[in-house]
Amino acid sequence: MRKEQHPKGWNEIKTNDSWAIFKIMGEFVNGFERMSEIGPCVSIFGSARTKPGAPYYETAVAVAEAIATAGYGVITGGGPGIMEAGNKGANKAGGTSVGLNIDLPFEQHDNPFIDPDKSLDFDYFFVRKVMFVKYSQGFVVMPGGFGTLDELFEAITLIQTNKIGTFPIILVGSDFWGGLFDWIKNTMLEAGNISPKDLDLIKLVDNADEVVEIIDSFYKGHVMSPNF
Repeated sequence: MRKEQHPKGWNEIKTNDSWAIFKIMGEFVNGFERMSEIGPCVSIFGSARTKPGAPYYETAVAVAEAIATAGYGVITGGGPGIMEAGNKGANKAGGTSVGLNIDLPFEQHDNPFIDPDKSLDFDYFFVRKVMFVKYSQGFVVMPGGFGTLDELFEAITLIQTNKIGTFPIILVGSDFWGGLFDWIKNTMLEAGNISPKDLDLIKLVDNADEVVEIIDSFYKGHVMSPNF
């Protein structure tokens, strides 16, 4: 639990929680209204700590540019690092560039490559995640940290349990993701904790062309629509 100078009593907590409900509702309403107008997009995830010029930063720019050129919008978390690279690539291609920013005490700030009318701010991670999952036609997952893993496994779990429609989940960077994928296959699967078909939910690639090919191939047989 967080340490506070003046711990709240139960009555104060109850009052604050009641008002928080309205704030949460407001974020959902604003998010649904604005995201529903944007059209088919692909989300790009990855570390906020990746610097411009780093190999995976430049790969993310190329991936986003290819996605936008193929006619999809790009959604990121709106911040620096891989998120900035994703918006930058979409912007270079003249495509839709969306940023779902989260209010954090460190690492997070708006990047300059988001379309001015497509920058949304959130206080709640779970509301923001709903926007990613509901309005993305695919997840492209670049190397990242705990937040990136959170988004990745949230999507896999929801698809696996049929809570949302299936969409492509693509890991970019076999050097980075190969060990995790091997562990899933050789440890989780061998232990009987997942099914062999669950492995089909994840694709592992290394370049932008492969990303677009997987997404385009998937939507030759599926209708683009919100996922729930």
